[in-house]
Amino acid sequence: MIDEGILEREIEYADISDKDVVLEIGPGMGALTKYLVKSAGRVNAIEKDRALASLIKERFPEINLIEGDAMKIEWPPFDKMVSNIPYMISSPLTFKLLEYDFDVAVLTYQREFAERLVAYAGDMAYSRLSVMAYYRAEIEYLETVPRTAFRPQPKVESAIIRIKPRKEPPFHVEDTNLFEDVVRTLFSARRKMVRSALRSKYGVIDTEFGDLRAEGLSPEEIAEISNRVYEIMLKRKN
Repeated sequence: MIDEGILEREIEYADISDKDVVLEIGPGMGALTKYLVKSAGRVNAIEKDRALASLIKERFPEINLIEGDAMKIEWPPFDKMVSNIPYMISSPLTFKLLEYDFDVAVLTYQREFAERLVAYAGDMAYSRLSVMAYYRAEIEYLETVPRTAFRPQPKVESAIIRIKPRKEPPFHVEDTNLFEDVVRTLFSARRKMVRSALRSKYGVIDTEFGDLRAEGLSPEEIAEISNRVYEIMLKRKN
């Protein structure tokens, strides 16, 4: 990222102050790190590349730099995350992030991924990611980032997203693990009718949404289906 204006806005979007402990994943050469150090009380950073980690240590000796793979190690405690993340780990990183206790995250993603995060039922980008992200967090699409904001220029546009974990889920599910499994099942067979997709995994499930497809179901409706599956499976056990 070379656009100073965008880097400054990332700090503003996260409302960073000297009271915050901030985590940055993949600081690279430190373009964003420079602004984090000026604004936050403490900066933790995780960098996988050994040469870049050495550079960051030299440029910013005041930060806590962890050399390692962010997807394989435990993250240090943090209040806020601000990162221009490696796009190839967008999905696993987002799901890992949502397992932590934090206030807000401001992340730059590939635009197509960002659109999936905020998509609603009926949107072309609506997916398993959309449903699970909605269940766990309030997510805002803040701005589109042009290719010219980076050097070298990528082949794709990017977007800045703000994520705030929910204190309470927006709807009730009887079993969270089952809900995740139902979501995965439905979107893995997204061209099938719900009735058919469920039958292959759970057997016959009677639901009012049986003649619809996953892409047309709201997260709340999928939760109703999940709770129905739970109820029927419970009866079968008894």
